[in-house]
Amino acid sequence: MRTSVPAALAAIALAMPVVLLESSPALAADVFVETNPSTVRAGDDIGIRASCDDNLKPATVTAGPIGTVTVSPSYGFLTTTTRVPSATDPGDYPVRLKCPDGKTAENTLHVVVKVEPARGPATGGGGTAEGRSAPLLIGGGLAALGAAAALGVAAARRRRLG
Repeated sequence: MRTSVPAALAAIALAMPVVLLESSPALAADVFVETNPSTVRAGDDIGIRASCDDNLKPATVTAGPIGTVTVSPSYGFLTTTTRVPSATDPGDYPVRLKCPDGKTAENTLHVVVKVEPARGPATGGGGTAEGRSAPLLIGGGLAALGAAAALGVAAARRRRLG
């Protein structure tokens, strides 16, 4: 059975919308809420990014340590920045988004203990650290520079005399 070229092109043109409809993703926006970072120390700032079906209207986000904040439209998402109070106890807190149309989403914020180090990291010999070794190292370096200068002067004299 032979088909003509126009008939084949017509069949392809008719099948094309069906193929495109089956393989294209849904155009509806996902409803979600997320914090950045998702694990934070008490007293640090977090960014909240959310999405509703209509990202042109503000929505509210509620989380235990931060209370209720408003996320506003920005670059196609609903965003805000807030601070986790420094008195917040460590733990996992639910973060809930409530869209203007009543849809909701939930995520988790992990708050960890804020630990202040007692001293800096152990990263080497400590030649620049205060203490007994600093004057010794500085004096040794100056002595080496003096010896190098004396040898340079002696070598220059020897060339002139010889």
